[in-house]
Amino acid sequence: MSFEHAAVSKACLVHLAIASFTVGILDVKHFCHLQLVPHISKYHQYWRLIASHLAFGASSDLLIALILLYNVAIPVERRFGSIKFASFLVASFLVATILEFASLLLFYKAGVNHMVPGPLAVTFSVLYQYWRILPAAYRFRIFGIPFSDKSFHYLLAAQLACTHGLSSLAPSLVGILTGQIYRSDLASLKSYRISPAIVRFSTQYLAPVFGPSRSPRRRNRVFPEPASTNSSTFLPSELFGSGAGTQAEDNRTGNDASRQEEEQNTSPPDEDQASDQGVETNRENRPRAARPDGSHDPTPPAGSSMVREWVDQLTGRAERASSGMRIPSEVEVTQLVSMFPDIPRETIVGALQRSPTTEAAVEILLTSQT
Repeated sequence: MSFEHAAVSKACLVHLAIASFTVGILDVKHFCHLQLVPHISKYHQYWRLIASHLAFGASSDLLIALILLYNVAIPVERRFGSIKFASFLVASFLVATILEFASLLLFYKAGVNHMVPGPLAVTFSVLYQYWRILPAAYRFRIFGIPFSDKSFHYLLAAQLACTHGLSSLAPSLVGILTGQIYRSDLASLKSYRISPAIVRFSTQYLAPVFGPSRSPRRRNRVFPEPASTNSSTFLPSELFGSGAGTQAEDNRTGNDASRQEEEQNTSPPDEDQASDQGVETNRENRPRAARPDGSHDPTPPAGSSMVREWVDQLTGRAERASSGMRIPSEVEVTQLVSMFPDIPRETIVGALQRSPTTEAAVEILLTSQT
């Protein structure tokens, strides 16, 4: 997932990272702390209500928040649009600030006196929109408990909300309430948009600072190779034997058998043609795959299968074929063995392998005898 069509999310993530590292390096994290007593009640430092949203005080909170916002804010911005999403962030920031101050006043006696630094309320407001408007891509169960692809984001959010106890749980609940208020449109917050002047200024001056948001495009595209007409479909009967073929395979092989029988009755092939196609003749003499009824398939499937190629590589037949050495058929070997009974079978096979035709092999054997 890239930042394409999510320029506002990219700017927010970069701002959070830079601001959090800056306040840590300069040792000014204490300016981002928000406490009712003594910061607001005694010293009247109301600016802390805004400063507390600008940066995270802990690196662990920053890491979890960046991962969560990267997976949540980008889809929401693409659904809203950049201008509406920026307006939503501004409205959530203002509403969350008011609700945080009200929660400090109302729940001070319950132990809520401190708000953890960081835009937790805005983050959970975005998370609420993500939960409402984006459906789950897939669902699964673990020990009978239903989950979805969005469950991982909710686990990160739960860890972020429970890291510092009430100090982090309170702004998280405020953020969920802020998202509900925006979603329900109680104060017509959905119709609010930032001014066009701010949009033009951001597009002209701020967008170049954060760089392009479009994902990189490849100049060269990889297209699939065209399907070969000589390639055949892998048949399960070749690997598993009896019972693995389907009725469609039986019909196809039966039609091929009847067509071959007609060709044999009309024009029987001569010996020269059979010798020139030694590899194909050798495959025809191999045992056929068994059908479900127990009978053997009269014709082999067209082309070579995965199992045959694997066996050829193990036995070295593929290397001999690539080197130009012909694989003689069993008919040729039997014919020459009957013609030359005194010559060993290995010598006859070697002569057939070195010769392109049977006649050439006979001449080699006659020359060797003289």
